[in-house]
Amino acid sequence: MLSNTCKTAIKAVVYLCSKYETQQNAGIKEIAEFINGNEHTIGKILQTLVKQNIINSMKGPSGGFFISKQQQKQPIINIVEAIDGKQVFKSCGLGLSKCSASHPCPIHDEYKEARDIVENLCRQKKVLDLCEPVNNGLAYLMG
Repeated sequence: MLSNTCKTAIKAVVYLCSKYETQQNAGIKEIAEFINGNEHTIGKILQTLVKQNIINSMKGPSGGFFISKQQQKQPIINIVEAIDGKQVFKSCGLGLSKCSASHPCPIHDEYKEARDIVENLCRQKKVLDLCEPVNNGLAYLMG
């Protein structure tokens, strides 16, 4: 449902949130190492997130990426829509272009139900909600 790029973006933002208290900016290499991602891909993702005002960046010797207190309170759906687009929760589970209640694919009803659950989760959960269990050692960003 969510692309691997989107999942990586969420992990990167949660990582930046976990560094908020120390007021330290993070570089692409550091983020990539912590979430086990490709540096090139992480760089592109972070640029997109900065353009969408989901995170911030600063150039220079003490530069890098960071998240503000206000940005920590944004819902995860902002990240999902920035990376996968606003239509991500409208697509067919089998990839059909014309799938609807009146013209369903074989898994339409079940997939729609699962898709709605994930969409609601992304709308309700804030970046900080995902960050707290990571900071407390109850959840992880790398498997």
